[in-house]
Amino acid sequence: MKKVSVILPTYNSEDTIQQTLDSVLNQSGINQLFKLELLVVDDCSTDKTREILKKNKISFYSTSENSGGPNKGRNIGLKNMTGDYFCLIDHDDVWHPEKIIKQLPVAEKFPVVSTGYCITDTISGKTYTRQLTSSKNHFAFSRNETFLNKLKRNKNCQNLYMSSLMIDSRLRHLLFEENFGMVDYDWLLRITENNETAEVTECLVFRNVKATNLSLNNQYRQKDYYYSLYFLENYRKTYNREYTTAIKRINGSRARYHYLSNDMKEARRFFIKSEINLKQIAYILTSFIGSRFVKKKFVVFG
Repeated sequence: MKKVSVILPTYNSEDTIQQTLDSVLNQSGINQLFKLELLVVDDCSTDKTREILKKNKISFYSTSENSGGPNKGRNIGLKNMTGDYFCLIDHDDVWHPEKIIKQLPVAEKFPVVSTGYCITDTISGKTYTRQLTSSKNHFAFSRNETFLNKLKRNKNCQNLYMSSLMIDSRLRHLLFEENFGMVDYDWLLRITENNETAEVTECLVFRNVKATNLSLNNQYRQKDYYYSLYFLENYRKTYNREYTTAIKRINGSRARYHYLSNDMKEARRFFIKSEINLKQIAYILTSFIGSRFVKKKFVVFG
């Protein structure tokens, strides 16, 4: 029977951790179709997160001091896992009850398997789905296809949201950066490079986007921006076309973050460095004349 290791880094997650734990521990097929190993790593929480873990009788690792992001916890989990596959889940995400059993058959053929995911935008109150469609239960990608799409920041490709992944344990040696402690773009490139990948064509992960989410944190956006630019230099000579496209799209992502945050001066500064198309021009124009309609009707960022 195969074993699946689930790595869960936590920090001040008392409001969300119980539903996250429940969604993992109540997965269909545990001890019947697969064994489950849960590795929780707490990053020096100062709220009731640890109390909730103890109440659930869950042993957990602890960092010696707060690391500023989930990556150190993820690496501790990777170094201690014993499963045939590993999954990652953030402390405010929730899995569908059949997430693991629907990924396992596909993971036997592909070293990196994702699923679709649903985003609930607490700003607009709407739910959006990121999901590929196929007549089969999964969509397959050829060797390096996902890597090259991810390298050039192409959104119309495999969804590599962290909590949706199931990865072969042979890739556990690829660790996350700990300098900033929160950037994962480089890691996603390294796990997909030279690999075939697949996505289960169902929405099996649920994500809530709100002001406290790391992805909407200004410090995170700055670190993600500069570390991504730094890491991309490794591919400048080998994949120059994809590298050039990626630089422009990273600037576009940074611009949309500032647009959503109502920092329009910064938004325009980064839009100018991004791809020039009708959508970007529309963002720039509405940054002057009013962005409320755009934010209400469209997914700007996320």
